[in-house]
Amino acid sequence: MKPQWFKKPLHELVDALQNGHVSLPEVIASFYERTALREEQVGAWQYLIDQEDYLAEYENRREFYDASPLKGLPFAVKDVIDTAGIPTTMGSVIHQERIPDMDASCVTALKAAGGILMGKTVTTEFAYFQAGKTHNPHDAERTPGGSSSGSAAAVADYMVPLALGTQTAASVVRPASYCGCTAYVGSRGEFSSRNIQPLAQSLDSLGILTNHPLDSHLARNILLRKSLEPVQPFNSSAPTFSVFTGEVLGPIQEQMLQTLTGCQQALLAQGYQQVDFPFQDEIASLTHLHTQIMAFEVARNLVYEQQFAELGPQMQQLVQSGLALTYAEYIAALEQTQRLQQRLLQWFDEKQVDFILAPAAAGVAPLKTEGTGAPFMSRAWQLVGMPVVSLPLGYYQKLPMGLQLIAKPHQDDALLWQASQLHQLFLTEPTVEAV
Repeated sequence: MKPQWFKKPLHELVDALQNGHVSLPEVIASFYERTALREEQVGAWQYLIDQEDYLAEYENRREFYDASPLKGLPFAVKDVIDTAGIPTTMGSVIHQERIPDMDASCVTALKAAGGILMGKTVTTEFAYFQAGKTHNPHDAERTPGGSSSGSAAAVADYMVPLALGTQTAASVVRPASYCGCTAYVGSRGEFSSRNIQPLAQSLDSLGILTNHPLDSHLARNILLRKSLEPVQPFNSSAPTFSVFTGEVLGPIQEQMLQTLTGCQQALLAQGYQQVDFPFQDEIASLTHLHTQIMAFEVARNLVYEQQFAELGPQMQQLVQSGLALTYAEYIAALEQTQRLQQRLLQWFDEKQVDFILAPAAAGVAPLKTEGTGAPFMSRAWQLVGMPVVSLPLGYYQKLPMGLQLIAKPHQDDALLWQASQLHQLFLTEPTVEAV
């Protein structure tokens, strides 16, 4: 039987190429064959590099790619991230002719490490709510989630092993939960945002979508231009975690709560220590503050686009709500956020908490007629700039559900190590499908 290289995680593909178990053209053919088979049903790609052009790039610089960390393997980027000579439309007809002359820094870093751009993935309009053409790879009638929908769907459906997205509210974590892949959103300011189109400057973060947390760690090190060492243990004692169900924010599907409880019990059985999470009201407040700050900043960022009638109705509504907020209200929201953040971080230190475990979304992907899904499970963490990893740890009626791990800002390496432990635990003992 022909090996299904497209199903291998990135780090395993690197090892296979390094050890001569497969050639890069074989691997690339596998991804393009998968894309040809599935793209019509999924619609993840906004712009796809021709396979012959891809292989020509590899052959022209073969010595470089063979010696590089990524060996010429493919990656994709969300269509709000600039790519030289390739359209970056931000999901809007207003910018359908826009072709940057320079790559974003994150794209340049991946190319310098030997990655080859396979294409651009679909985004919602300006990374907000108006959906693009992408379908959920598990059910075409259901949404793939928010603005990094194309990246999440392409990775989850094995069309590409690595894709970049962006998150301002829940635009990486929610699509990963709905589509069934791993998401990692870096601490605020951890990665360069040069030549990534901004939505709300206090909130925007780069996100990485893969099928394994070790792949996320590899991509993180490349983006930070660090040594590419394997993820290392960070806590020799029993890790301490807390649980936030999210029920104070809005309705959570019972099946998601079952998955959360199952994971919680599995961690306790493994010797993890649990402490209570005392900030229900504070997280609700942060969630509300996020909506205010986001609206205010979007209204001041998309000044050019507000001149066009083609601006989508959902974005127009967000802009109007942002323009209705005064500068004094905006500053008050930022100050209140800082106070709540300080209390939360102090609790992390006092209780020596390694991570918070929470649903990555309210449940399974809703039908497309119901929109792209509720973002309330990510708004608070995004506002205070915390790193998050989402893992597909549950299923209901063959639809994936993700749980997210949240840590203190700039504890990203430790968080990815914890995520790799959970991934290994549930790979050995899969989460029982919710009933």
